[in-house]
Amino acid sequence: MPSTVRNLLPVALPTAAAGAVAVAVSAVVAGGKGAIGAVVGTLVVILFMGIGLFVLERTAKSLPHLFQAMGLMLYTAQLLLLFIFVAVFKNTTLFNPRAFAITLIAATVVWVAAQIRAHMKAKILYVDPDASKGKKPENTGPST
Repeated sequence: MPSTVRNLLPVALPTAAAGAVAVAVSAVVAGGKGAIGAVVGTLVVILFMGIGLFVLERTAKSLPHLFQAMGLMLYTAQLLLLFIFVAVFKNTTLFNPRAFAITLIAATVVWVAAQIRAHMKAKILYVDPDASKGKKPENTGPST
């Protein structure tokens, strides 16, 4: 299984589950348009945050020295885009904008919490496993 999918599933599944709950609650509270708003909100969060996770993993592999700065910039950009989405669709008649906005916020919080949990449970090596084998660097030239 590719590492992106392996990292995406433990985060996207709880977000989708929270989205399903939001769809049910929105359907009861605001009817069909509320359910549609909740579905759109959940899909926007999974799409935006999933793309962000993919970009961040690519950055970590290719430009590890920019990882932290890229992460901060990416999360800031994602939050701004989510605010823009809420502003653009605040007066829409396609779906209930309140259900959309509440689901968007709730799904974002669930995504971030699931990402924190996944990171805390990850077994990340902090030592070089080859160093324990006692390998010494080879001589590459004459020493004086």
